[in-house]
Amino acid sequence: QVQLVESGGGLVQAGGSLRLSCAASGSIFSINGMGWYRQAPGKQRELVAYKTGGGTPDYADSVKGRFTISTDDAKNMVYLQMNSLKIDDTAVYYCNADIAINSWGSTWSGFGQGTQVTVSS
Repeated sequence: QVQLVESGGGLVQAGGSLRLSCAASGSIFSINGMGWYRQAPGKQRELVAYKTGGGTPDYADSVKGRFTISTDDAKNMVYLQMNSLKIDDTAVYYCNADIAINSWGSTWSGFGQGTQVTVSS
């Protein structure tokens, strides 16, 4: 199977920056896409940023210009650089991946355990 492990969350003041990391491990043949979702208290989980292999990243309108997603394909990792953080960015951030686990088309898609990001005033 596949495991996703996030790191890099924490407490930061508004206007500050954080960098989240996510490492994928396990039965990985190739990675179709990796990204980040977030869920604030009382709200549904929402897409923050997503990057497919060779494609242009997608961003939620609320983070465009402030967040940058990047990947290290050799290490099976995805990063989220978050700048100019706002109080509304407070949420649990989840790594998501869509992974081919063999050469004949079987895939795995899922989330990591999440990492808390808290932005204070």
